[in-house]
Amino acid sequence: MRRFVRDCGLSLAFLTIFVLTLVGQSFAGLAYTNEELAQHGQPPVGYLEFVTSSDFLVDVAENWQSEFLQFFLFILATIWFIQRGSPESKKPGDEGVGTDADQYVGRFARPDSPRWAKVTGIRRWIYSNSLLVAMGAIFLLSWFAQSLAGTTVANEQNAQHGLPPDTWLDYVLSPEFWNRTLQNWQSEFLAVGAMVAFSIYLRQRGSSESKPVGTPHHVSSVEAE
Repeated sequence: MRRFVRDCGLSLAFLTIFVLTLVGQSFAGLAYTNEELAQHGQPPVGYLEFVTSSDFLVDVAENWQSEFLQFFLFILATIWFIQRGSPESKKPGDEGVGTDADQYVGRFARPDSPRWAKVTGIRRWIYSNSLLVAMGAIFLLSWFAQSLAGTTVANEQNAQHGLPPDTWLDYVLSPEFWNRTLQNWQSEFLAVGAMVAFSIYLRQRGSSESKPVGTPHHVSSVEAE
């Protein structure tokens, strides 16, 4: 168990932080919702009722979809685009998907390579693009969940104001939906761009996301190896 915790420490640390912040969000959201209900003379809701509500789901899914879109586009962009000097980028001249020898697939596979890296056809293609496919699928599912929950929340508000309900398409095309969506997207893209640019000139000793401290600014960590 101790070895497992050491070997998986990074994943376990962020999983723990994720669970703690999600639980914290649920309690904070419940308190905020009940404050709003009290101001309108309505009875409070319980914890279980709140965490299974569209109000909670739309806030969670809204953040998830923007995060996975960020990684989907970053993974895709780093296949073809480079940023000289950034450890987030391949070195100039390495643009593209690489050769079979570079990727250790097919007859170039190592003895300990994953099984699907050694085969040919659709299975190798799927495995060769599995990270991008997974990120894209989670983004689409999160985006769809956000749109469904958002439609429910919007219709609850319409009912309170005596307005007719919106269809799913009405909500997805509404300014409210895209205002909520784009304010998340722009912050994610800013963070990625800042990470790429800052890592050219700034260092964090001991981090795999940083070049070694003494590496010249114009050299990426890949070139320095």
